[in-house]
Amino acid sequence: MPDDSREEPEDEFRDLLREFLAGNTNIDPAQLASAAGLPDDPAAVERLIQQLQSALSSSTEGVNWGLALEQATTIASHSTVVSLPAERSQLEQALHVASLWLDEATFVSALTTEPRLMSRTEWATESMPVWIQLAEPVASSISNSLAGVLRDQAPEEMSGMIDGASQMMRNVGGTLFAMQLGQVVGQLSTEVVSGGDIGIPLLDGGAALLPQNVLAFGADLDIPVDQIHLYLAVRELAHARLFRHAKWLRLQLLSSITEFARGIHIDTDRLADLAEDFDPANPEELRAAMTSGALIPPKSEEQLVALARLETMLALIEGWVDVVTAEATTRLPKSDAIAETVKRRRASGGPAESAFATLVGLELRPRRLREAAAMWREVTDAVGAEKRDALWSQPDLIPTSDEIDFPALLIERLSGGATAPDDIDQAIEDLLNDEGDRPHE
Repeated sequence: MPDDSREEPEDEFRDLLREFLAGNTNIDPAQLASAAGLPDDPAAVERLIQQLQSALSSSTEGVNWGLALEQATTIASHSTVVSLPAERSQLEQALHVASLWLDEATFVSALTTEPRLMSRTEWATESMPVWIQLAEPVASSISNSLAGVLRDQAPEEMSGMIDGASQMMRNVGGTLFAMQLGQVVGQLSTEVVSGGDIGIPLLDGGAALLPQNVLAFGADLDIPVDQIHLYLAVRELAHARLFRHAKWLRLQLLSSITEFARGIHIDTDRLADLAEDFDPANPEELRAAMTSGALIPPKSEEQLVALARLETMLALIEGWVDVVTAEATTRLPKSDAIAETVKRRRASGGPAESAFATLVGLELRPRRLREAAAMWREVTDAVGAEKRDALWSQPDLIPTSDEIDFPALLIERLSGGATAPDDIDQAIEDLLNDEGDRPHE
């Protein structure tokens, strides 16, 4: 830098980036939007430029997650169609009947709050806190890695400028990630049919259906719409009942996902290579690297172990819901056909779900679902629904991975009665029994 410069290094760096964002380079703003995962829409491009400029001038640390919510609700609201009163009435009736059917199929008690019919915008808004919780560790890693690569690649004489610009680079990286997450959640709002459709408890309590997406789900199926409504209502209520009954389950599941995400870091060597070869006129390469998961290195041994535990829990939840739903919908002539559609849809996922997997490095669909469902069926046939559902009462009773593979082990455990108490529990029980047998003075 010239000695007579009147600007601080970080001020000049900020000005250079502002010029870049103002279009004083050979980059096409539409290409920049594409690199951020946004549609080729002038309004979206304008919002991106404004948000990046805001990130440059921001003095706060961390990711501005309000951008993710803004992006998600914008997408959701653009595609929302107001459902007709008749459609809402049919779904409300389906939820009422579904609750009665579930009472016959499970010993997990009914909900204490009324199920809701949600718009896509409501789903995006109310599920966003959980998405942020899951994505925040990766967003922080990306932001810090961008600043680190910038610092490592810069010549020594520019160290003062780079040190001052590190926070700005974190803000810019966090802004791009937040907007991509918003794009994913916004797209998911057009695909999910219910609160528990993704498999994880995104809504804090209660059950919900999205009428517009339920209608789209059955549009190409040669199945009476009332049967589709009933089947999806039963699935959603079963999922919501389980998480209300096993109050420990939601916290444990989300904590496990967050713990796994914290172990993810960004491949700085790959990021450095990308930065060195980056062509501002072709930002699509940057987007491809981010959305393909190329910046996330292979999982460590610790992560693979944590992932296996997490997938086992997800499979147990989804498998239980599948089995209970099948038992509760035996009255529906087309229940098997709807179940098959749900399975195919779950197996294939969707574009937004794939994008989340590459952003956070986590597949939302459990790999062992088929085995878990088969285990729940065998257990139900052997010991009945009451003993089956009692397994959710506390974490220590949940089936293990070995018991999924060999259901006979679990059946033997259940057939032998309650699990043996440990020494402390036995001592307390003996004391209470002794007090109960002692004559009153």
